[in-house]
Amino acid sequence: MKVSIGIFLVLLIGLQFFRPVKNISTAAPGPDDLSVMYPPPVAVKAVLERACYDCHSNNTHYPWYAEVQPVGWWLADHVQEAKSHFNFSTFGTYAAKKQLHKLEELMDEVQDGEMPLSSYKLAHSDARLTTEEVKSLVDWARIVHSQLE
Repeated sequence: MKVSIGIFLVLLIGLQFFRPVKNISTAAPGPDDLSVMYPPPVAVKAVLERACYDCHSNNTHYPWYAEVQPVGWWLADHVQEAKSHFNFSTFGTYAAKKQLHKLEELMDEVQDGEMPLSSYKLAHSDARLTTEEVKSLVDWARIVHSQLE
């Protein structure tokens, strides 16, 4: 038993030397960022920043536990997958039809309570959206959608 625990600890310590690349940008949001293209009201921008951008933009604010492997790898994979579905930072590079579709998904996912993910809300209680915040976010997305049609 002691040998097994020792091997486990050596492996765990060894894993700490292999870290994923972090999704951090020091640059200001560029012209392809959805919030730059279609500036939201201040309250909606705050919701986007605290509940969406960590996973769906090119700038993640990592919690302390992201420094512990293999949790850091899991978070990196999660962010990469989220960005592959919707990346606010590169919204302007999407084809017009894809932009419309992504806004529809945003509205549906937020209204249905599918976004933010439950696992994200567990660790980030400030990402829990009130009914008013959901309405404001969806209303803004609906306005953007109508401008793109």
